[in-house]
Amino acid sequence: MGRRQKKSKAGRVFLSILVLLVVLAGGAFFGWNTYLNTSASPVNPDNTALVTITIPSGASTSRIGQILVDEDLVRNQRMFTFIAQREGFDGRLRAGEYSISQAMSVVEILEALSVGGAHAGDTRRFTIPEGFGTRQIAQRLENEGFVDAERFLYLIEHGDFPHSFIADIPITGPHRLEGYLFPDTYEVFVGATEEDIISRMLTQFERVFTEEYQARAAELGLTMHEVITIAALVEAETRVAFERPLVAGVIFNRMAINMPLQLDATVQFALGERRERLLFRDIEAVRDHPYNTYHIPGLPPGPICSPGAAAIHATLFPQESEYLFYVLQPNTSGAHNFSRTLAEHNAYARQYHNWLNQQQN
Repeated sequence: MGRRQKKSKAGRVFLSILVLLVVLAGGAFFGWNTYLNTSASPVNPDNTALVTITIPSGASTSRIGQILVDEDLVRNQRMFTFIAQREGFDGRLRAGEYSISQAMSVVEILEALSVGGAHAGDTRRFTIPEGFGTRQIAQRLENEGFVDAERFLYLIEHGDFPHSFIADIPITGPHRLEGYLFPDTYEVFVGATEEDIISRMLTQFERVFTEEYQARAAELGLTMHEVITIAALVEAETRVAFERPLVAGVIFNRMAINMPLQLDATVQFALGERRERLLFRDIEAVRDHPYNTYHIPGLPPGPICSPGAAAIHATLFPQESEYLFYVLQPNTSGAHNFSRTLAEHNAYARQYHNWLNQQQN
């Protein structure tokens, strides 16, 4: 009788363990299935706004998954790769430019990427230097065979692009996107349209102007547009990298005491051309122009060129000083002499103009 009791007890223990294992396995399966379904579902079913992405030639499924994660179009890169393998898409995803939304599921995205996007195939590269204006950008891209400049500039003024920050730009007209076509080196597919290229540059701007930058702008009491407007002034006024935060500081110092900015770069923008030497009659020729900071107080209505990452950073983190003036040094270095008083500034200005006259004689 004792042996039977022991066997019965052992059987109950075994059965309990078996039931526990089944429960655990079922729980694990349920948890995995829930995680898989969540990972495969749309990031935001209500957000149908299209985001333009570029899948480069030769990109692996894993790399494509990371691109989608970076754009907040899928939740998890490893799960994207797993689903692609499970559904038979691994190795079938094609290079190209695609318009994807957060309302698409992973399988829907995989189906789109397997068909092939616009302009799939060979790529070309172009570089836009810091400080270029939209007209310079359009002309360079036309000269290199990427765009029709007239069409490019028309879209700058009238184009509809899926970038939310555009709604916060307070100006319209030909200067609407001035400052927001981020200067960088780009690789685009052969056949990319003017719309594709503009959107690509706007996307790069969004990547550079991070949430941290937005928070910093708020700390300074500035809008994004004001930051980019100042950064464009810094870009246009400096040729020496280490001076950018100092020049930004001078601009802030003048703004703090309601002193006119009196920046030559804004007058040149109003004139529509860059001049090595700006004369008094040039300033008077555009006296009432909204970008003439000699006569119009405060910031100009918008950026005068496309600032690079360094100029934007310098604007958000300016160097504190008591300087209110700067003028080029009497040499070809592009560096400036900074001063606190008008008397100091005038002395430095005489040095520079005397040197400049000597160079021209």
